[in-house]
Amino acid sequence: MTQAVERDVMEFDVVIVGAGPSGLAAACRLMQKAHDTQQTLSVCVVEKGAEVGAHILSGAVLEPRALNELFPDWQTRGAPLSTPVTQDDVYLLNSSTKAFKVPNALVPASMHNTGGNAPNYIVSAGALCRWLAEQAEQLGVDIFPGFAAQQAIIEDDTVKGVLTGDMGVGTDGQPTANYMPGMELRAKYTLFCEGARGHIGKRLIEHFELDAGCDPQHYGIGFKELWEVPAKQHSPGLVIHGSGWPLANNADGGWFLYHGDQRQVMVGLIVDLNYRNPYLSPFDEFQRMKHHPLLKRHLEGGTRLAYGARAIAKGGANSLPDMVMPGALLLGCDAGTLNFAKIKGLHTAMKSGMVAAESVCDALAAGSAGGARLDDFTQRWQHSWAWQELQQHRSFGPALHKYGALRGGAYNLLNQWLKGRLPALRDTAHDATLNLAKNATQPDYPKPDGTLSFDKPSSVFLSSVSHKENQPCHLKLADPAIPIEHNLPEYAEPAQRYCPAGVYEVVQGENGPRFQINFQNCIHCKSCDIKDPARNITWTAPEGGGGPHYPDM
Repeated sequence: MTQAVERDVMEFDVVIVGAGPSGLAAACRLMQKAHDTQQTLSVCVVEKGAEVGAHILSGAVLEPRALNELFPDWQTRGAPLSTPVTQDDVYLLNSSTKAFKVPNALVPASMHNTGGNAPNYIVSAGALCRWLAEQAEQLGVDIFPGFAAQQAIIEDDTVKGVLTGDMGVGTDGQPTANYMPGMELRAKYTLFCEGARGHIGKRLIEHFELDAGCDPQHYGIGFKELWEVPAKQHSPGLVIHGSGWPLANNADGGWFLYHGDQRQVMVGLIVDLNYRNPYLSPFDEFQRMKHHPLLKRHLEGGTRLAYGARAIAKGGANSLPDMVMPGALLLGCDAGTLNFAKIKGLHTAMKSGMVAAESVCDALAAGSAGGARLDDFTQRWQHSWAWQELQQHRSFGPALHKYGALRGGAYNLLNQWLKGRLPALRDTAHDATLNLAKNATQPDYPKPDGTLSFDKPSSVFLSSVSHKENQPCHLKLADPAIPIEHNLPEYAEPAQRYCPAGVYEVVQGENGPRFQINFQNCIHCKSCDIKDPARNITWTAPEGGGGPHYPDM
């Protein structure tokens, strides 16, 4: 599309990109403080999912500290926290059949989910976000689901809002009969809360050089399945974490299994995307993991209800960029506020949004016309418990990567006893790095049995993914020749394996192999944007409302 397009313009005091925990917490706190200070604020949340929660996927065990601050009366308001953690176990899988239960005294304190002043809760992050959206709307926030923010509006090197994506554009890039141009959502301040590897956030980090002096951000690909199991093997409140097999010698990562309410069990695997073997398939590692006797006994006889996968920003404090730029803030997992030492990010994401709301509200109350750098946010953030938590655990991930699960775990245990006073460790390698295929060994993945383990097509079906087929492919190749001419001979084209949804294929044709992108399968995990060894793939938002539709993930 080359012709100029007239776009509707809507103006707000604050535009928030993403109806996740950080964005909705920011929206709620903005309106709370505006009410307390007798301000009138217009706040808009734009969400690319068809509805709030449609794209939300997390384990999830919630530490309710931020929620307690935001809504002290959340219980009477009906927040979806009904299953407190009652038992907390950690295992090391020694092999495909053996497991060692780690004594509680040897488990780092950050991974404990029971005890203390208040319990943690097994939750559906999607349900939590839907509830937060209800609170936000009651406070006067406008929420627009089904509209994907495509790019930031930057004028005079200042963020002025966002442009939402056009709708009704055909595969040839030309308007169809259903064409509707995107809108300009302009704001005095814009908060970017897109989640891990946000497609606008990563461009803002580059444009404003927000990551100068930081370690590279590190990611994992997190898988999750939701199961309904027989009542006799259901233990509400049971939380199990583990590491070792099947990853052991091939990759870093760990697994989880949570017993929620209504006979539901959540099982998942996080595979760090710093793995080096181009033949490794994170999806297949997850599927065979469920056959270990320790996990099998929790799932056997059950029914798989849902499947999903999502990139996780896990670099922590070492990789956290400057979150401030003129006219905007970068928050939550868009910046990388997850505390990997706790395997939790909901509470820190929410806190970042709440701190942002305080800064924005105060600036507007002081008469700001917008566009300024909210440098006081940095001071407030660095005095918050969330920042202090990330600082204390900044060496957790680097220790595991440098020393492995056992020695790295011992380092982290000692460092937590010493309140983070051991010398800080760094991890400066980039996740996209892979070994050459000729030097790698191909894992032997068993065929799925259709009972505990499954193939990609049936899994993607359970994600309820949907994209209009008559639209441009949202997965952009900088150089279309690289997959076949470079990645295939050098790395056996790893996109076929690191993608958890079968989006990328090498198809043999009459004229040789060709690279096929089945964008309709994309579940928006962003792994391709991170792991491609040539850094040739860019994930962009498809037409609003497209993507997975997770029920209660």
